[in-house]
Amino acid sequence: MRVHSCVPGAGDDAHISDSHRCIGNEASRSLRGYIVKGAALEQGGFQWKGGRPSGRSSPGVLLGIGFLLAAVVWPFVGKEYQVYLSLSFFSYSIALLGLNLLFNYTGLISFGHALFLGIGGYTAAFMTHKYSILSMELIIVVAVVLSGLVAFLTGLICVRYIKIYFAMLTLAFGMLFHSFLMKTYSLTGGDEGMHVTQPKLLGMDLSQMDKMSFFSGPYYFYSLVFFLAAAFLMWRIVHSHFGLSLQAIRDNPDKAEYLGVSIRRYRLYAFVISGCFTGLGGALMAPVTGHMDPAMVFWTHSGDMVFMTLLGGFSNFFGPMLGSLVFIFLRDAVSSFTEYWRFIFGALLAALVILAPGGLMGLLGKVWSSVAGPGSKEQAA
Repeated sequence: MRVHSCVPGAGDDAHISDSHRCIGNEASRSLRGYIVKGAALEQGGFQWKGGRPSGRSSPGVLLGIGFLLAAVVWPFVGKEYQVYLSLSFFSYSIALLGLNLLFNYTGLISFGHALFLGIGGYTAAFMTHKYSILSMELIIVVAVVLSGLVAFLTGLICVRYIKIYFAMLTLAFGMLFHSFLMKTYSLTGGDEGMHVTQPKLLGMDLSQMDKMSFFSGPYYFYSLVFFLAAAFLMWRIVHSHFGLSLQAIRDNPDKAEYLGVSIRRYRLYAFVISGCFTGLGGALMAPVTGHMDPAMVFWTHSGDMVFMTLLGGFSNFFGPMLGSLVFIFLRDAVSSFTEYWRFIFGALLAALVILAPGGLMGLLGKVWSSVAGPGSKEQAA
């Protein structure tokens, strides 16, 4: 007499059918777990426990609210140069939202994502310098579309592989683009790069303002709006059924495929979305730097992006953004007294991996757990 966890059938055929039904039910329960988890996360920071929200806000939500308030008042209280540095934070954070969609939610690590930063940046350079198209909104649209197109074409190859093979393929495509920029001097300026002309914002020509006033004023709030919109959109993506399916693929691809999820197609979608976000970050970054050169797409720049993600903590939605903030301001401080800032950052990363593998957000989570008391550990994640 056979005993099954599902309703038993008769005979061998029925036994096989029942076994498949059991596997399917187990997989469905697993995927439903992701859906329940996502619904809990969407409760504005509430943690779902036993069918009732605990009512405690997570440190990530508090950090987000605190950041929003600080970002609004920062141009009025911060020094002009520090406000200018914040523009790089907005650009990198948008790019890292895209990178972390692959890293954390899909289980794929890219070592060539500076490719899409370069596409966004060079789009701005081409349109403003070569063709005198100064509409920032049009530049952003073209940059996002081109980044998505390149991500789709390269992703068709990359998503066929995982782990180190995926990472090496993305690195290879990034270096191919770097070589293209270096060799096509008549088109891209080669190693000298291209100048980026100050764009118009919402049709307004603000060229009469001096650059620091422009960047610490109108362009700051312009970038802030795009950053908040991008963060909100990515939050909705990762907590949608699509985002939960990506997590199911990351954790158990065989089970996800059994449920009918097309693994390659979903990974390709994630890669394209990631490329679009990174291209947007590159387009916003170009006017700030005022110049685009092949160093923007070099593999070390991709490494910096991975470093920021690890520094903040890739397993937390807000982690890469915190990592970019610390990286930008710490790099500026360290590089002011030594040119070997990469050596110092390498030592910092090694210490972080050993002492705090969850990154800075992991450390904040531990502090939150000790302050908030029992039951807050899950919220900190």
